[in-house]
Amino acid sequence: MKLIADSGSTKTAWCLLGEGKEKDFVMTQGINPFQQQTEDIERVLTEELLPALVKSNQGEAFIRAAILEIFFYGAGCTPEASPKVETALQRTMSANCKVLKIEVRSDMLGAARALCQRTPGIVAILGTGANSCLYDGQEIVANVSPLGYILGDEGSGGYIGKRLVGDVLKCQFPEEVYRMFYEETQETAASIIQKTYREPLANRFLASLSPFCLRHRDHPAIHAFLLDCFQQFFIRNIKAYARVSVDLTKLGDYSPSTVHFVGSIASYYQPELTEAAASLGYTVGHVLQAPIEGLVTFHG
Repeated sequence: MKLIADSGSTKTAWCLLGEGKEKDFVMTQGINPFQQQTEDIERVLTEELLPALVKSNQGEAFIRAAILEIFFYGAGCTPEASPKVETALQRTMSANCKVLKIEVRSDMLGAARALCQRTPGIVAILGTGANSCLYDGQEIVANVSPLGYILGDEGSGGYIGKRLVGDVLKCQFPEEVYRMFYEETQETAASIIQKTYREPLANRFLASLSPFCLRHRDHPAIHAFLLDCFQQFFIRNIKAYARVSVDLTKLGDYSPSTVHFVGSIASYYQPELTEAAASLGYTVGHVLQAPIEGLVTFHG
């Protein structure tokens, strides 16, 4: 029996995979070892995950499972922080069954394995934030730092929101666009400055404004704006993989012009993303809103 997880700071998607490939999906709050201590993670596992697994269709099989393998992919799961998750999983799960293996890895590797399985490729996450990597079919071999929403994260929800409010406040759009923006969001110049510079989680606030572009994606000015946002992602991130010091001959069928995506922004804005990619000579490959199904296939 295997337990597979894809975790962000807000929520964690889990799949209990049985010996006969039966699948039960459950959801808990997010787990991020960069923000949480081992005890906090154990509390989520004990109070949310275990009761949900026991109540699942495979609950009885889980309770009497002799062996359990755990594969956890998450935000904040750096080599330094991952032991917190490993310890919490070991303490919690070993009370129910023998834990044969625990593997805690980054959400970026999870995205790569979900999208490409065991085939090399360039993979990207476009959600609230952004990230990308060159994947050899098992591990990440190169990563262009996304630099976060202040210095980078091109193409992400936070980046789209940041540029949107900047262009609205500086009157770079036609008048009807910023009139619609103020009416629909109920924001003002003062509230935007307050939430961006003086309140916590400014990246989430900025990302929360990006749906305005989704609602008005057919407006010529918004369409051009979105294309430029996604073009900047390719120019400032993906082009760099042509210069990395990796022996590309070892990557077999690797295609440097194809990029695979996971995340809400990539999913919602797939037409604009595809158009931006084509304008620069790239092709959008697989697109997933969430990686959990792909991870179940990888570990199945």
